[in-house]
Amino acid sequence: MEFTLCSLNCNGLRAAEARGFARWLKRRRPDVLCLQELRAWPDQVRPELRAPAGYNARWTNADRRGYSGVALYSRAPADRYVSGSGLEWGDAEGRVLRADFGDLSVVSTYVPSGSSGPVRQAAKLTWLDHFADFARGLVAENRPVALCGDLNVAHREIDIHDPRGNAKNSGFLPEERAWFDRLLAAGWVDVLRMLHPDGAGLYSWWSNRGRARELDRGWRIDYVLATPALAELAREAWIERRAGLSDHAPVWVRFGWPDDAAPVGTASRV
Repeated sequence: MEFTLCSLNCNGLRAAEARGFARWLKRRRPDVLCLQELRAWPDQVRPELRAPAGYNARWTNADRRGYSGVALYSRAPADRYVSGSGLEWGDAEGRVLRADFGDLSVVSTYVPSGSSGPVRQAAKLTWLDHFADFARGLVAENRPVALCGDLNVAHREIDIHDPRGNAKNSGFLPEERAWFDRLLAAGWVDVLRMLHPDGAGLYSWWSNRGRARELDRGWRIDYVLATPALAELAREAWIERRAGLSDHAPVWVRFGWPDDAAPVGTASRV
């Protein structure tokens, strides 16, 4: 059995649709798709986007319309959904959604940005500290879990086009990179980096300013993290740089395992 998992910050689902999101989904057909930064409520999009044909869909929206929000689309129905991570103001921004499929769990996550200024950066650091405990709790469940999304942190110098020039910018601050170290120390595996340990230029986001995409001045801030046993089942990981749906690129992982070793309930469903 194998399944494909994809994560995409769509920078507004309605904007992504204008760039061909529905056609892309029909063509690529991931088994599970984690979306971030929806910037819409379900009643603001066409029914085909709320629940695309062939998919089960669940959204977690920000209280404020036009802001944040995450979703999970899956070809198989989930046994359970859980919204939020337990931090009240963060949950009001619609930043975490979990789905359980038998013994497998997938979490779509959108980490706050701190780039707008010191107040928002302080809020981001508070959220990161809270989420480190939340993520540690997921590992402690001792089940296969994939943690996917826009983490708004470039972890290593290889993950950013100009590490020296960005050393004081939100998303590459020492304390943010140390937070990522904490995730890995807790047991999470960065699947793309595990499979491509020395791969340079594996960027998933480019600023809309200064011809950044044209010049490939990017950051890798979108990830699929996995608990150790699930990471061992990763067969392939890649970034779909030319999808053209957003200022972010979809991040993909293909997992595979023998049917008799699959998490309970997943072999015939996900």
